[in-house]
Amino acid sequence: MRALHPAAPVQAPFSDAIARRIARPFAPRRPWGNWSDYCYTRLKLRSDPLYPAVIAALRHSRSPVLDLGCGLGLLAHALRMAGLEQAYLGLDIDATKVRRGQQILARSGLADARLEVHDLGCSRPAHRGSVTLLDVLQYLDQPTQQALLADAAGMLDDDGVLVIRSTLAEDSARGRTSLRADAWAHRIGWMQTRPQHYPGAEELQRPLEQAGLQVQLQPLYGNTPFNNWLLVARH
Repeated sequence: MRALHPAAPVQAPFSDAIARRIARPFAPRRPWGNWSDYCYTRLKLRSDPLYPAVIAALRHSRSPVLDLGCGLGLLAHALRMAGLEQAYLGLDIDATKVRRGQQILARSGLADARLEVHDLGCSRPAHRGSVTLLDVLQYLDQPTQQALLADAAGMLDDDGVLVIRSTLAEDSARGRTSLRADAWAHRIGWMQTRPQHYPGAEELQRPLEQAGLQVQLQPLYGNTPFNNWLLVARH
């Protein structure tokens, strides 16, 4: 069922000082190294309210976090910076990103955090706790999206929270900008797969409500031109 009370206020992006602090482990060990991960991470943290919003959603839960489509594992660093100590497991199909993320985790010394390679299009891991799906769904076809949403709902324990950030299917300036950006990310090799299906709001909410979850959905634009929305669901 949908929440009857107003959605929580949209979070602002991190300040530059906090963004620098979180991004520091992503910098190369030597000044002449590759700075692309550091620059991408710092820019994302300064412009995108995603991670403050996820932190707010998970703040009062102690359940372990399964981050599906984790990329470099940036969420783990943001959670620890905010003082959240839930066990963290990040899964992603991109083995190159996972390997770099593992190296960054090792340098950072974050406790109880790990990354693994996993293809969500083929199977889902066993898990009980909280689940995050951040900018992942559009890279799966519609039937796989619906199956993954139902599976994610079934992973939540009594204290668990499901946090989803996704571009919604809308014929708007933000929607068209999101499509172009995703296509560009694939062309330059940042994303291994092309977007397959952008869900509508009802497609996101229906399988979660059918699983008996309370669902909140709100825009999460921040200082970006993209049509990003945040969904938070819990028992």
